[in-house]
Amino acid sequence: MTEPSLATPEVFNDPPLTVTPANVAPRVWKFWGTALWGLLIFIAMFVGQVGAILLLVALRGLPFDMASIQLVGREPQALALSVIMGLPTTLAMVWLAIRIKKASFVDYLALHWPSWKQLLFGAVGLIVIVLAWEVVSRSLGREATPGFMTDLLKSGRDKGAALLLLIAFSVAAPMSEEVLARGFLFRGWSASFLRVPGAIILSSLVWTAVHLQYDMYFLAEVFSIGVWFGYMRHRANSLWLTIALHALNNMTAVVLTMWLGS
Repeated sequence: MTEPSLATPEVFNDPPLTVTPANVAPRVWKFWGTALWGLLIFIAMFVGQVGAILLLVALRGLPFDMASIQLVGREPQALALSVIMGLPTTLAMVWLAIRIKKASFVDYLALHWPSWKQLLFGAVGLIVIVLAWEVVSRSLGREATPGFMTDLLKSGRDKGAALLLLIAFSVAAPMSEEVLARGFLFRGWSASFLRVPGAIILSSLVWTAVHLQYDMYFLAEVFSIGVWFGYMRHRANSLWLTIALHALNNMTAVVLTMWLGS
């Protein structure tokens, strides 16, 4: 029996060893990066919305002054277009922020489809919160919907802008706001020192601040709904879930106010 030659050791017949790299932390903007990019995203949303109004002012041959902007901006059709045009500018800025980190757009924002059980659970929780605020409103003798929103929606219905308003408030607004709050802000802040609870609270506060046209009572309701959305975003790891819940909430309010509200 001959021993194996040193020139052709048996180990050479085995496949080469592969080194598995350690788990690499995902590329995520942390607290300050998320905050600064969040501000830029909000500015982009605002620019898109104002840009739609300015375009309408130009198309009508009106002077570019505050009087013309306010005149056009109060029209239901113009307001609906403004909300819709805020969506592409929001998505573009979010895409840029994630692209710079060389991260996956889908994974960064948790654009994963929820299960039917998660959707049902989230909807039931939302209904409970809304009904609780409805009971409180009635006990205090308050209106369940802000008066200016009621006037806007009914005026839009009477002027043939019902469908456009429905798309704006039930599709465009939920997507823009959820991508900002429960998408980008929550993702970055939950990976920072705030962790998940702090990210839920702070992103809900930012989302509430977007609705400063409401009084303190309605802002408290918005915040409570935002906390529920944040919890469901974390529980299901799905932004599509909160977008669907947000759309359900807005669509119900729009339909009831336009056609069934007194």
